[in-house]
Amino acid sequence: MEMKNFIPLIAMSLLFLAVEFGAILLSLPIQASGIVAFEDPTSLANPAIFIAILLVFTGFLLILIKYDMKKVIAAVIGLSMFFTFAYIFAALVYAVMGATDIANVIVLVLSILATGLLYKYPEWYVIDALGILIGAGVASIFGVSLDVLPVVLLLILLAVYDAISVYKTKHMITLADGVMDLKTPILFVIPKRRDYSFIRDGIAKLDNGGERGAFIIGMGDLIMPSILVVSANVFIKGAKIGGMINLPALGAIIGSLAGLCVLMYFVMSGKPQAGLPPLNGGTILGFLVGLAAMTWMG
Repeated sequence: MEMKNFIPLIAMSLLFLAVEFGAILLSLPIQASGIVAFEDPTSLANPAIFIAILLVFTGFLLILIKYDMKKVIAAVIGLSMFFTFAYIFAALVYAVMGATDIANVIVLVLSILATGLLYKYPEWYVIDALGILIGAGVASIFGVSLDVLPVVLLLILLAVYDAISVYKTKHMITLADGVMDLKTPILFVIPKRRDYSFIRDGIAKLDNGGERGAFIIGMGDLIMPSILVVSANVFIKGAKIGGMINLPALGAIIGSLAGLCVLMYFVMSGKPQAGLPPLNGGTILGFLVGLAAMTWMG
């Protein structure tokens, strides 16, 4: 692998670790605040509900892209970002101050500022920094809301769906292209060169070598494996390394990084790749190895 591609791979690995460990840290205030996505974390119907909502939202965005309704797309994504920030900041602020009127005002102000920053100055480092917060927060909310078995089922279903949507129907490629054209901050951007600017260059523009100036990876590709990391750490009881993480969760993290290496190997071909099959697959395998190790150690 050339050095210009090796360094972004390291950066991407660090983003994964930031989201996964951030999600573990956020799981405590999120649990304390009572913010959950599903009331019954053990229900196997939860993955089906998740997939159904995903399909409806994806279909809605595809319709907007088809009719070139760019302002509506930007508004929908902006509102989604705002409410995501609101849930995350609420968990953090409530953990310190409780659910008071002043706390609600602080949450509202922080959510508006974060969303406004993403849209007023969507430079790659702003997107990545706030993306870590979004990814960690969403992964934590779903991780504390879903027991391990529903999460594993969800990751398998999402991997299959991602493969079909990229390689067969190709509608995920259409969705990604439509969203990237708007420079919406729902992905992570890893520059290949120092002078790269997401605001100026975007993703579609090619550099002098005929290559794009940055690697991109969707937020969902980092969020989904992190859900299993949090779920394993919350619902599987056992000794935690450093009082923070248990072996199944640590195994899931290591497995996700192995899956990322596999994904990047295929990404170097220059063709669009489905990220979730190797990422989710590696995460699940790593989790199982960690679970086996914890069981063996007693």
